[in-house]
Amino acid sequence: MLTRYLPIFIILSLLAEVLGTIGGFGSSVYFVPMASFFFDFQSVLGITALYHLSSNISKIAFFKKGFDKKIVLTLGIPAILFVSIGAYLSQFFDPKILTYVLGFFLIALSLLFLINKHLKVNAKTSNAIIGGSLSGLSAGFLGTGGAIRGITLAAFKMNKDKFIATSAIIDLGVDFSRTIVYYYNGYMHKHDLYLVPILIGVSIVGTYIGKRILNKVSQEQFRTFVLVLILIIGVVSVVSN
Repeated sequence: MLTRYLPIFIILSLLAEVLGTIGGFGSSVYFVPMASFFFDFQSVLGITALYHLSSNISKIAFFKKGFDKKIVLTLGIPAILFVSIGAYLSQFFDPKILTYVLGFFLIALSLLFLINKHLKVNAKTSNAIIGGSLSGLSAGFLGTGGAIRGITLAAFKMNKDKFIATSAIIDLGVDFSRTIVYYYNGYMHKHDLYLVPILIGVSIVGTYIGKRILNKVSQEQFRTFVLVLILIIGVVSVVSN
C-alpha cells in the first residue's frame, strides 16, 4: 500500500529529520504524526522506535564534541524507566484516541511556548528528573517525547553540539527500551521492515543537512518556525483523524 507513496514518505521523513536536528527535539515529534497518514498508530510506534535508533546514532556521530554526563544520568535514567511504562500502557488504548492525544499534546505545547516566549524550566536536578520521566512516558505512550526533553535541556544552557549530543544519547537509551516493549506488543511487522534501511539512510542525510544549517543560522531564528510547524502538525493530526 505504501509503495505508491514511498517517495512522498521518504521526502517527509527527511524533512522530519532535518527539522528534528535543527530544533533539537528529535525527529519523532514530526515523524510520528506524519507517519500516521500512512500506517496505523501502533505500526507507527514500532517504525518510529527503529528509525529513531539510527537517527540518534547519526546525531551522536555528527555532534560528537561532548555531552553532559550528569544530565545524561539525571534525565536519561528516569526517561528510560518511564518509556517502558508508557510503551506497555499504549496497548490498552484505542490507537485513534492516542492520535487525538498526540495532536492536542503538540498543539498545547507549541502554543504554550509561542505565547510565552520567555517561558523556561529552571536548571535543577529535580526538574531534570521530572522532565526525563515525562518525556519517557510520552515517548512510550505517544511515540514522541523529544519536545519535553528539549524544553528541559534548554534550561541548562548548553551549546548546540553538546545539547544535541546529550539529547541523542538519552534518546538512544529510550528508543532501545521501547523497541523491546513494542516488539512484544506486536507493533513491529515483517512487511514493514524493508523501510528500516531506507530510514537509516534518511536519518544520516537528514542529520547532515540539519548540522550544515545549524552551522550557518542561529538556533533562535528557527525557534518560532519549529514551534509553528509543531502546531500545524498537531492541528492536522486532530482534524484528519
